[in-house]
Amino acid sequence: MIDLKSVDTLVIGSGPGGYVAALRSAQLGMTTAVVERGRVGGVCTNIGCIPSKALIGEAHRFKQHKQWNQAVAAAASFEDAQGFKQAVVNKQAGGVQYLLKTAGVSVLEGEARLIDEHTASIQQAGAEQRISFKHAILATGSRPIELAALPYGGRIMSSTEALSLSQIPSSLVVIGGGYIGVELGQMYAKFGTKVTILEGGGQVLPGFEADLVAPVVRQLNEDGVTIITEAIAVHAEQDADGLTLSYMCQDEQRTVRAEYALVTVGRRPNTDGELGLENIGLQTTVRGLIETDAQCRTAVPHIFAIGDITEGPALAHKASYEAKVAAEAIAGKPSIVDYRAIPLVVFSEPELASAGLTETACKEQGIPVIAGKSSFSINGRALALKEEPGFVKIIADQASGIVKGAQIVGIEASTLISELVLAIEMGATVEDLAMTIHPHPTLGEVIMDAAENAVRKMRIVK
Repeated sequence: MIDLKSVDTLVIGSGPGGYVAALRSAQLGMTTAVVERGRVGGVCTNIGCIPSKALIGEAHRFKQHKQWNQAVAAAASFEDAQGFKQAVVNKQAGGVQYLLKTAGVSVLEGEARLIDEHTASIQQAGAEQRISFKHAILATGSRPIELAALPYGGRIMSSTEALSLSQIPSSLVVIGGGYIGVELGQMYAKFGTKVTILEGGGQVLPGFEADLVAPVVRQLNEDGVTIITEAIAVHAEQDADGLTLSYMCQDEQRTVRAEYALVTVGRRPNTDGELGLENIGLQTTVRGLIETDAQCRTAVPHIFAIGDITEGPALAHKASYEAKVAAEAIAGKPSIVDYRAIPLVVFSEPELASAGLTETACKEQGIPVIAGKSSFSINGRALALKEEPGFVKIIADQASGIVKGAQIVGIEASTLISELVLAIEMGATVEDLAMTIHPHPTLGEVIMDAAENAVRKMRIVK
């Protein structure tokens, strides 16, 4: 038994929620420790957001190179892409470790388990360390959901294994057409894999409006991806060369043959297992989530929960945002969460981004709105980049012009959405956006043009 150590704040998990919480806690003058059972940076840095975006970027560059040079070798390029991906991951993880070290945060390696309301046990390689804390922030993240009919193993992969293949698969069937399935499916398609996406609903990328998804579907088709909607996977038979997946579609059982299957049907919160919530009387919902208040405080007042283990979308930036709120609440500051403008982003081609309310949601809620829209196809910068597909749509209150929401499909949507998130947060109007001077020629002018179109519609309505 190692001697008991005491800290003001103990953070369990070092992903984008955990390490940000630890940094903010230390910045506010509290002695802080963070526990990580894997590699510092968590899923996002090591086997999620960062490596996937590195490979997506490499796939896009490979496609561009192939357009100019038909002799580009996919196998060699993919090997280089994996090397580049790992270099990016290593640099990012090292950066997180550096930030924690310079902030004075103690990093403890091992599996954390709550013993009581002020003590945690950390197990590693058979040794135990106990640490006491005044406050704790739970940031244990999530893991891919495993289907009973398609257990992981062999040729059935989660996103983790799909990001670590050493060779390009000749064919891949993706079960689930959400953002992970579309992103990774399209990435492999660009490297030459024959990809089939099975989606249980009526369209891929459910939750996004159909007009926003349409340009992505067109590009998926151009990339050779087969999309089958209203398809439910039943079981798979594996052999030495691949697998045969059976699925139901239109009351008919069908099969598809592929070298690998990738299951991307969502993520499960890491609140079960060895965390020890039962030792402190903390209950979870039927979905395994921990209920929190506006300061991310759980039913145990000095214990907080953030990120994927709480209600709301499982997004890295949501976790980081909540991390700051929780740390500041512990320090006695009046910080609270406000989720009205969490941006949703899909790193497809073209990219998708959404923030605030959609036009459909406003109609369902009975909010009179107008929508201003402008296309990338008339934007000089987009034309110069040969990136014409897509548009910006801004939703504004019909009477006041206050921006209620925005959606973008097109090049750099993931970057451009930030201006519109700020507009929603600040209560800006479409006239504010229209009168903001945007540099020329830039992609940001599409936002200005969409805002101007919204202003014109307002004048017509009035």
